[in-house]
Amino acid sequence: MSLKLNACGIERAGEDIRLVIEREYGPGDEIALSADEPGRHAVIRFDETLPPTLVYLAGPEFRFPVPFGEARAGYSPRAFAGTRHLVSARYATAAEISAYRNLALNPHDTSSNGAAFPHAEANAVTRGENAFAARNAVDGLTANDGHGEWPWTSWGINRDPRACLTVRFGRPVTVDRAAVYLRADFPHDAWWRSGVLLFSDGGEVPLALEKTGAAQEFAFSARKTEWVRLERLVKADDPSPFPALTQLGLYGTEAER
Repeated sequence: MSLKLNACGIERAGEDIRLVIEREYGPGDEIALSADEPGRHAVIRFDETLPPTLVYLAGPEFRFPVPFGEARAGYSPRAFAGTRHLVSARYATAAEISAYRNLALNPHDTSSNGAAFPHAEANAVTRGENAFAARNAVDGLTANDGHGEWPWTSWGINRDPRACLTVRFGRPVTVDRAAVYLRADFPHDAWWRSGVLLFSDGGEVPLALEKTGAAQEFAFSARKTEWVRLERLVKADDPSPFPALTQLGLYGTEAER
């Protein structure tokens, strides 16, 4: 069994792959990763500004569009820039897979991702802009004293009181803790005083939130689930119309099958 990595016409297969791309990226370029056998975990790193990321490959191929234009708002100005790039992928070790970790973390997530989990999606995004896309809530960045482009990216709800964010795992996992970082660019920002975590089995965990930029952690009985949805967000009585989420962490382990 092997992985196959393709970037800019350079292709290589194996269990531990590194590609060096020696040219500037251009619009339309993408990085593609596939596995002989879906249902495996891999550690990927598609740019030196992104951390190595443990993902679950549920689909036959993960295609990552190299960001250009407005899409770059969610990434460091140094990301995917220059004339030399290192792209890597390898199978994850048993210890990495079994570890207790943030199961929502995926800095390589994209709006079109349906293969490399976790994946975040939302029913509302401020003006449809990448600076406020769902992926920003799972990219690991917790700078929340500003708003807009990197590193102050966030999930913005376009002032929609019915807005919700779903994190899909692509397989069953067991979750027992959440960490919420509200965007805290006060007084520009408002905040939510409450919300609910909904699980794929129909179970719920209520969240009582505070006006703070610090992590707000919530422990609960372990739940086996395939997705978690943050919903029923209730805005506090604040003059600002702009509550937003900087990061959602969901901690746990792989579920026993």
